[in-house]
Amino acid sequence: MSSDAKAATSYEEGLKGASESVAEFKEKKSALARLQHWLHMTPSAVPMIVLIAAVIIFGLLSPNFFKAMTISTILQQIAIVGILGCAQSLVVLTAGIDLSVGAIAVFSSVLMGQFTFRYGIPAPISILLGLALGTAMGFANGWLVAKVKLPPFIVTLGTWQIILAANYIYSANETIRSSEIAEVAPALQFWGNSIQPGGVKVLYAVFLLIAMVAVLSYVLRQTAWGRHVYAVGDDPDAAELAGVQTKRVLIQVYALAGLFCAIAGWVMIGRFGSVSPSASTGQLGNIQSITAVVIGGISLFGGRGSIVGMFFGALIVGVFEMGLKMVGTDPQWTFFLIGLLIILAVAVDQWIRKASA
Repeated sequence: MSSDAKAATSYEEGLKGASESVAEFKEKKSALARLQHWLHMTPSAVPMIVLIAAVIIFGLLSPNFFKAMTISTILQQIAIVGILGCAQSLVVLTAGIDLSVGAIAVFSSVLMGQFTFRYGIPAPISILLGLALGTAMGFANGWLVAKVKLPPFIVTLGTWQIILAANYIYSANETIRSSEIAEVAPALQFWGNSIQPGGVKVLYAVFLLIAMVAVLSYVLRQTAWGRHVYAVGDDPDAAELAGVQTKRVLIQVYALAGLFCAIAGWVMIGRFGSVSPSASTGQLGNIQSITAVVIGGISLFGGRGSIVGMFFGALIVGVFEMGLKMVGTDPQWTFFLIGLLIILAVAVDQWIRKASA
């Protein structure tokens, strides 16, 4: 026992003055690696940088670009695309894609108009019915993706055609004129109203878009449901093992996307004044919303990106269109540059994703 006590004492004495710090292994990261990590953690940074650069360049090329009227016009032009982009963003964050957003928006606007003018339903109720039916169309997409397990691309490609056809058949391809709507159902044109601070016209639709981006940004980043959306897009199997009800989340996402598309349809009536089943949004809304999402830094592989980035992406498209027009460039350059931006955005996304590997 005494020998054991002496051994313990000598051991403790030997530890006196020894360093108590724990071994640490630090990996020195290059500046490029740190940039890559920062961009991975801040997905809206790249579109924000591109947007600032585009504004500065066009501002230098055209002195009128920095006028308040120009900025207001750009915001008005992206109002519909931005709202459709909100719908598309939710779907893409789950690693899906929705090719029917434009068709849902147009058909919802037609339903709102026809319910009022064909059946005499009060405009506010027609609007609510249109919003509900838009949500139902999105729900159908989500059910086919989550329950039947069909690929989102195929499902929404099919429903895009079905909804567009139903839109033309139901409306008999008849347009409801702006003057009729203003006289009988002004509520349908609500989002086309405006305020004019300092003499600059700003549509209510612009404030709606900004509010939607702010609310969605908070929901996706600060709520459990938002984290579930990211988890489903990042790794659905791991999310399910962690207790996330992936099927329910997918259906909710597509249904909410349908609601946003219906809201975009309501905004279309206010923006254009009339209700037209052949509105270009039915054909181009899908591509425009995907363009805003991709340029905005939301990964097509799901699980990464932000609504704010999508908003920047929509603004980039609007700035390029307006800037090139003011400079007097051939409009085809807009498509050329936007195409380059899309390819560059996907390439940057692939590079940034390596930071998480």
